Amino acid sequence: MTSTEAVVERVVPVVFVLLLVIVIWYLACIGLNASQVIERALSSQPDWSAIDLVRLTWAMDRPVLPAPHQVANDLVMSIFGWPVDSPRNLLFHAAVTSGATLLGFAMGTVLGALLAVAIVHSRTLDRSVFPWVIASQTVPVLAIAPIVIVILGNVGLEGLVPKAIIAMWLCFFPVAVALAKGLCSPSVLELELLHTYAASNRDLFRKLRLPASLPFLFPALRVGIAAALVGAIVGELPTGAQSGLGARLLTGSYYGDTIQIWSALIMAALLGLLLTACVAGVKRWLVPQGLR
Repeated sequence: MTSTEAVVERVVPVVFVLLLVIVIWYLACIGLNASQVIERALSSQPDWSAIDLVRLTWAMDRPVLPAPHQVANDLVMSIFGWPVDSPRNLLFHAAVTSGATLLGFAMGTVLGALLAVAIVHSRTLDRSVFPWVIASQTVPVLAIAPIVIVILGNVGLEGLVPKAIIAMWLCFFPVAVALAKGLCSPSVLELELLHTYAASNRDLFRKLRLPASLPFLFPALRVGIAAALVGAIVGELPTGAQSGLGARLLTGSYYGDTIQIWSALIMAALLGLLLTACVAGVKRWLVPQGLR
């Protein structure tokens, strides 16, 4: 298979699904916005047609569901119509959310790695700590976020740190679970072979367990950074933040601006794709081809 054929094989399914989603989206706009259009715009026009109905459902100022072209126009205007440092620019809000996401991701990765190493080297910790690690993820983040913000606010920690801690809460679990599984993945024969060479526990960890864990670690990091982004956005909601994608969602909700809400959601999705692509790029750089 040539490189061109490989690219086509990857791109065509993605484009097909994207077009299908857009078609379904436009049809959903007609169904969800039709009642308002008939009530507000067409009730005084007895001779309206189906074309008029469809056209108006795709052009409402405050629709129940905005059309894709309305969201795209708002994205373009928000990004290119204002200076980058303006609170009206979506890139400004994305940068604020990215800061909390990356800090929370770094903290969650370190915490998850430390827990995984401790669990692998101690059966006591495996039996005592690991169940609590799992139980921590059963608590909804929407319930945790206000508690974290109130507690940290009372000790003087505001702004970036509370959002990063909420992001860390969602991020550390996939890293801890995947890395623990990866560190335990070497077979008994591989472990015994190194023992015959009088390898120390440090050498065993550095030369066998750690390389064997990389194929498990990086998929978890991709999940972790996406979860950290969700945590950062959720952390912005109960604070009444003035900046960040969560704040943008809140502003759109307060004023009933569904187009602004959807453009912020699309920007969050694009930011998540960018962050996960960065992690995938790091994987290609660090992990040998045979271990991917």
